Amino acid sequence: MIDNKIVVGISQGDLNGIGLEIILKTLSDPALLELCVPVLFSSQKTVSYFRKMLNLEEFNFNPLRDFNQIHTKKPNVFICYEEEVTIEMGKATTLSGKYAKLSLEAATMALFDKKIDVLVTAPINKHSMNEAGFNYPGHTEYLGEKLGGKPLMLLCSNDLRVAVVTGHVPLKNISEKITTQTVLEKINQLHASLIKDFGIRKPKIAVLGLNPHAGENGAIGDEEKTAIIPAIEKAKETMMVYGPYSADGFFGNNTQSQFDGVLAMYHDQGLIPFKTLAFGHGVNFTAGLDFVRTSPDHGTAYEIAGKQIADESSFRDALYMAIDVYRKRELLEEISANPLAFSPIKKERG
Repeated sequence: MIDNKIVVGISQGDLNGIGLEIILKTLSDPALLELCVPVLFSSQKTVSYFRKMLNLEEFNFNPLRDFNQIHTKKPNVFICYEEEVTIEMGKATTLSGKYAKLSLEAATMALFDKKIDVLVTAPINKHSMNEAGFNYPGHTEYLGEKLGGKPLMLLCSNDLRVAVVTGHVPLKNISEKITTQTVLEKINQLHASLIKDFGIRKPKIAVLGLNPHAGENGAIGDEEKTAIIPAIEKAKETMMVYGPYSADGFFGNNTQSQFDGVLAMYHDQGLIPFKTLAFGHGVNFTAGLDFVRTSPDHGTAYEIAGKQIADESSFRDALYMAIDVYRKRELLEEISANPLAFSPIKKERG
């Protein structure tokens, strides 16, 4: 933190997608600099290329190679590479994956070394990243390994928060990963995040079933009976947890509005209804880490890359949420420090 402003690190994402467009549009708002100190991990040449393409000639930034050179009154660009990169808007290439990887690695190292306070990641193309030597299913798994902890994918928008037990896992492998231990672990993580990261004192959590109609009491699969219900019953001993709910009826009846958090069993079960309800203003937050990381709820959007029509709303919301979560963690730490010792009240003698 510098001058009481949070230092926000930003990875550039895929160069051929809409990442740098939504980043520069967001950072062009002067009001943002009153809240934070942005640091984009990219290169001077790359940012200058996009500035010209987007007709943002008034967008000024501070290039830096050392965090001692950081500027608090303008966006900063941390130089991750010097060479001029061939940019092919709308195409997934190994080259774009290489520079997305370089940016993410530099930003993650800065976060781990506490040079930046939070990290906001722009969208990547996983295939391009894999071709460039990035051997992870996505950001969540990578950050979990590099930063320590057990990451929980949590999609957020206003009062809707949806977490998943299994993230980037093939459908054929999901059932074997739904155990009482894994479901209970994710319930505990979601509960802790709702308190620590969102300031909800007594969270109310809904858990979805895995099978259609939540298994119909074993008639359509038994994972609810063998794994999910036992996890819910165990969690009920210390927190408010309900379910399992049939996913279609749950969202169809707007039941999610009655809960602070929802735990889905797999990626599409949680993300399809979430994006249907909140697309464009949703944020992907990685809970379960000691560090704060957010990202927009959309991908590289190659089909509109370079057309200057990308909406930066989700990225801007991701940046603001990173700041909010960091502040809430600070507040919780402050009010939890040095608690008063408990002293039993002595009854006075009559």
